[in-house]
Amino acid sequence: MAKHSLLGPYVRRFLLEYLISDRGLSRNTQKGYRDVIRLLVRFLESHHHSDATQLTVEHITPDAVRAFLKHLEKDNGNSAATRNHRLAVIHSFLRFAASQAPELLDLATQVQGIPLRRVPSQPMPYLEKAEMDALLAVPNRDHAQGRRDYAILLFLYNTGARAQEAADVTIGDLIPGSSVCVRIRGKGGKTRICPLWPHTANVLRDLLAERDDSASQRPLFINVRGAPMTRFGIHTLVERIVLRATRTLPSLGTKRISPHAIRRTAAVHLLRSGVDVNTIRAWLGHVSVETTNRYAEVDLEMKAKAIAMCTVTPKEGRTYQGPLWRKDPELMAFLDSL
Repeated sequence: MAKHSLLGPYVRRFLLEYLISDRGLSRNTQKGYRDVIRLLVRFLESHHHSDATQLTVEHITPDAVRAFLKHLEKDNGNSAATRNHRLAVIHSFLRFAASQAPELLDLATQVQGIPLRRVPSQPMPYLEKAEMDALLAVPNRDHAQGRRDYAILLFLYNTGARAQEAADVTIGDLIPGSSVCVRIRGKGGKTRICPLWPHTANVLRDLLAERDDSASQRPLFINVRGAPMTRFGIHTLVERIVLRATRTLPSLGTKRISPHAIRRTAAVHLLRSGVDVNTIRAWLGHVSVETTNRYAEVDLEMKAKAIAMCTVTPKEGRTYQGPLWRKDPELMAFLDSL
């Protein structure tokens, strides 16, 4: 194989230059792509009986990719959704390689022809108002840790922030004024400003008043050891709160609740309050309004109201005769012939 197509240099540039510098993706996304490529490289080593340093881009043939995907499902127990994610990363990597070396374009096109599996759409879990209130009622605010837990839950609900976004917020990101706001750094390095409810602002102000370190660069949320909260720590916190809240509200046990479920809850509750989709898109930091539209689809209460508004009520003094097309014999004969 030609030296220019050795796999190593392409992987390095893809992860360090393309994903971060060119596309501006987050470090977490970079690590996710890295893990997929690591799995692929290990499989190719075994599949081709070759050392990783000798692998080339040309080793990623359609047959090798299909065998890799089969291995993921059969041996690793990956779901169809996980399998699709792995394949999407391979597609992205080969598109990048082809953009750098046009002679790889045919290979990239062939692998691009391997389709994603159809995955049945799963309902997005979110919380009803009573369920969210039940979570907020769990932390014991007579203790410092309880006050911090309450502040994090309230912050997630108010802002719809992702766990990593909440962990990255610093004290200096709070913007004082008549209406306190917070600066949130989202995916791709994009920054958005989110307003805080007066109650949220007061809770955060009281939380910071208990701390000795109020430097602007310090994280807003810290753990019991004074170290910055991580996204994993926030996930664990939410899971612990949900477990306790389920004892008093069993309906919580039927849902998969995470910080992201609270993010969805914020979106659905904003929709129910009459906030328009574009405002919610900016609130949550979505690039496309299509992503935000998914939250409208999950709200059965809103669907029921829409159906009620569209119900045809016969005018007074008239009898509803049914759809006019039923009275057209030629149309009915045409429909029956199909």
